Amino acid sequence: MSPVAYTRAAALPDILRQRLVILDGAMGTMIQRFKLTEEQYRGERFKDFHRDVKGNNELLSLTRPDVIRDIHEQYLASGADMVETNTFGATTIAQADYDMADLAYEMNLQSARLARAACDKYSTPDKPRYVAGALGPTPKTASISPEVNDPGARNVNFEQLRAAYLEQTLALIEGGSDVLLVETIFDTLNAKAALFAIDEAFEQTGERLPIMISGTVTDASGRVLSGQTVTAFWYSVRHAQPLSIGLNCALGAALMKPYIQELAKVAPDTFISCYPNAGLPNPMSDTGFDETPDVTSRLVREFAAEGLVNIVGGCCGTTPEHIGAIAHAVGPLAPRGTLTTAFYRAAA
Repeated sequence: MSPVAYTRAAALPDILRQRLVILDGAMGTMIQRFKLTEEQYRGERFKDFHRDVKGNNELLSLTRPDVIRDIHEQYLASGADMVETNTFGATTIAQADYDMADLAYEMNLQSARLARAACDKYSTPDKPRYVAGALGPTPKTASISPEVNDPGARNVNFEQLRAAYLEQTLALIEGGSDVLLVETIFDTLNAKAALFAIDEAFEQTGERLPIMISGTVTDASGRVLSGQTVTAFWYSVRHAQPLSIGLNCALGAALMKPYIQELAKVAPDTFISCYPNAGLPNPMSDTGFDETPDVTSRLVREFAAEGLVNIVGGCCGTTPEHIGAIAHAVGPLAPRGTLTTAFYRAAA
């Protein structure tokens, strides 16, 4: 694929050719550490709201920006090059579960501004920090029926997804995002709606940000929930010319490895990302997941040592301690080369 001219984060492709880039870890895991009450989620603004909102983590960008800012800064202090906005569920579709769909734009805007301020605080000339505007999968799927007796039933359609993602993307761009991250993809059709909306947002704003795409393999069959192998998934989204393609969440690093190997093979001209969970869920552990920072960092280091990845970080159950350990473990290692890298070297 030919290089894309980015209006933001223009230096990021060159950085990825030179070294591994560190993404942050879990937002939800860190929020749980604060043990916030229903009243703290509501804040003064929503103290009389008609339904419970505890668990609506995206609302905290409005009611407890100090918490979100602190989490971003902890990850940056631990060595993250890039932090995700607190917007995984900040679409009108997801926020409808809390009767807060009308707040989606504001949530994305403020979340991006919080991440932007944190990155600006920690950026240095030799280590710029980037805001990844996060677009989550929504709790609805355009490809799979929610009714076991009606395979043709759907609870969302492409147009609804497109409209929700367009609103989210415009707010993330306005708030100062450097990169757009379509993540935890379990339904490729949902992701294609997000990519379509992103292209619309670029046309409307005149901006063109790098796009990162990250799917999630849901079981040992190596497929996303809507049925595609990771190879088929890649060929379904490569038209968007993403900066990176990768996997996150789901299986943890140990079980994710063969699928990262597969992606690295079928996408030779694209950077590869990997940010796994801290192993498998364990409700008895402090983070809700099994792996300690030394275990996760050792596993992620194996990916880097084999030359499979360019961007690494953590998903559910990971903390600043995990990210610090990962950054230390992969620091001496070279990033995965791409055909694009070879092209630039030849041109030089």
